[in-house]
Amino acid sequence: MRKTVLFLIGLAIAFTGYSQPGPHPSWARRANIYEVNIRQYTRAGTFRAFQPNLDRLKAMGVDILWIMPINPISKVDRKGTLGSYYAVSDYTAVNPEFGTLADFRRLVQASHARGMKVILDWVPNHTGADNRWLTQHPDFYKKDSTGKAAVPFDWTDTRQLDYGNPELRDSMIAAMQYWIRTSGIDGFRCDVAWNVPGDFWRTCIDSLRKMKTVFMLAEGDKPYLAENGFDALYPWDYFHTMIRVAKGETSALALDSALAQERKIYPSGTLEMYFTSDHDENSWNGADYNTFPGPSHAPFAVLTQTLPDNIPLIYSGQEEPVLRAISFFEKDSIHFRKYARAKFYTQLLALRKRSPALDADASFTRVPAGDENSVYAFLREKSGNKILVILNFSNTAQSVRIDSQSLWGQPVETFSGRRLTVNADAWTLEPWGYRVLEYRTP
Repeated sequence: MRKTVLFLIGLAIAFTGYSQPGPHPSWARRANIYEVNIRQYTRAGTFRAFQPNLDRLKAMGVDILWIMPINPISKVDRKGTLGSYYAVSDYTAVNPEFGTLADFRRLVQASHARGMKVILDWVPNHTGADNRWLTQHPDFYKKDSTGKAAVPFDWTDTRQLDYGNPELRDSMIAAMQYWIRTSGIDGFRCDVAWNVPGDFWRTCIDSLRKMKTVFMLAEGDKPYLAENGFDALYPWDYFHTMIRVAKGETSALALDSALAQERKIYPSGTLEMYFTSDHDENSWNGADYNTFPGPSHAPFAVLTQTLPDNIPLIYSGQEEPVLRAISFFEKDSIHFRKYARAKFYTQLLALRKRSPALDADASFTRVPAGDENSVYAFLREKSGNKILVILNFSNTAQSVRIDSQSLWGQPVETFSGRRLTVNADAWTLEPWGYRVLEYRTP
C-alpha cells in the first residue's frame, strides 16, 4: 500500500504543472547559473583578475554568470571596512575597487565570446545611506517618524525607496536600461524583489525586453513576481526543507510536499533556482559546508540539478570546495587550489546539456525504490529520453530495488560512465549515496 500511495503521488506531480513552460529566453531552458563574488574571487578582487577564470568555468559547463553588484558602495553607515555590495551609492557607476566600466564591458564581451551569458545583480528596493538620490531626489524615499529617509528592516547602511513615486520608477528603469545599453548584459538578478510592487516589475521588464531578450531572476518566492514577468524565483521553502532533511529533522517525503506546494502557488512554467549555497546562505548560515556537511552535500547537489522547472545555481568556490563562511564586509579571498568538486559539477552540467529529459518541461515522476523516508527516486522523461535519479538522504546504507519493469535494463550511470543492470534484484546504496541513470536512445 505504501508504494502504491507513493506511486500515485508521483503521478500527480508528474502530470500537474510541468507541461506549459513559460516564454523564457531559449538559452535559459536547460541552463545553469554560476554566482560570481568579484571581491572575494581573486586576491586582487577585480574584473580583470576574474576574467582568466572564464575558460575554466566554460569547461565546467557554466551557462550564465550572475555577477554580484558592481556599483560603488556607500560610505555613510558602512558596515565593516568595505561595506555591503547591496548598499549602492550610484546606480550608473562602477565600484573602483573592481575596475572600470571598460573592464566590465571586456568581461561581458569575453563571456559572450565563450557562449556564456551575464546577468547583473541589481538592488531596487533600497539604496546606500549616501546615494546621490538622497540629496538630488529626497522624495524618492520613504520617511521615518522624524521625516528622514527610512531604514528598511535592520539594514542600517541602506535607505528605503518609495515606489509610490512615478519619477523614481522611471529613474530605476532608466538605470537598468543603461547597463544593457552600455555593457550588453543579458538580464538581472533582482535583490529583495519581493518588496517591490508587481506593477512596477511588469512595466520595467516589458521595457527591458523591448531592448533585448533578457533573463530576469527574482530574489523572492511570491507568485506575483512570476505573474509580472520574472523568469525564475527562489524556492525558499524547498531549500529549507532540504536542510531539515539533511539534519534528520524530517524524512525525504517532506520534499514531495514542498514541491507540490510550489506547483500549487506558482504560474505554470515558472522556473526555480534550486541551490545548496549562495552568498547570503554561505556568509550568514554556513551553506553548504554547514547546512549540508560532508558527504551529505552530494545527493542534495544532484537533486538541485535534476528537478523539474529548474535553473540550478552554483556559488563561487563550491567547486573548490570552500568549507567556511566567506566574509561579507571584509576582504576574504577564496584561494582556489584543488577544485576537488569541479569534476562532479562538470558531469552534472554536461548531463543537463545533453539530455532532453532535463528540460524544464520534461515530466517528473516519483519512483518507489526503497524506504521512502530515506530513499528518494524519480524519473525525468521527454521524447523517449529517460533519466532515473536515486538518492539516499540518510547516513546509513539503504536497500534499493526498482519494481517498475519499464525501467529495467542497462542504463549508463552518469558519474562512473558504466552500464548498470537494473532488474528485480535489490542492491545497496551507500550512506548519502546517489546514482543518476541515463536510458540512452540509439
